Formats: sequence, C-alpha cells, structure tokens
Amino acid sequence: MAAARVTFREERCKGCELCVTFCPKGIITLAKHINSMGFHPATVEDQSKCTGCATCARMCPDLVIEVEREVARVG
Repeated sequence: MAAARVTFREERCKGCELCVTFCPKGIITLAKHINSMGFHPATVEDQSKCTGCATCARMCPDLVIEVEREVARVG
C-alpha cells in the first residue's frame, strides 16, 4: 500500500483551481485564508485519501505542488 503526502507552496499559489478540477479524488480545495499575493491557495482536505497520482502537480502551471509517495515494504 502506498501512502502519499501533498504539499503546496502556498505563497506562490495563484488559486487557478487546475489542481482542484483535475484531482481524481476531489480532495483539493481552495483555502479560506489569503496568501501574500492576495489569492486563496490550494490545500488538501484529507491527506489520507490521496493516492499519490500527482495529477495535481502535473497540472500546476506554477510548480506549487509536490507529491511524495512512500511504499510500504513487505518482509
């Protein structure tokens, strides 16, 4: 089973919502707070539901998103 962690460079996010639109699990939303550029940055609602597919990172035009996957080893 793979565990994934998604991180956003919130201060660089312009809230374009491409990651929100293309997340197959629908777990990315825009935060209620505003970053220093005046935008609502993207955030993940529930990290435990992330599969680590990295579609969000590929869609981000500003390279704001990083996806790390950890694979559990058996034995």
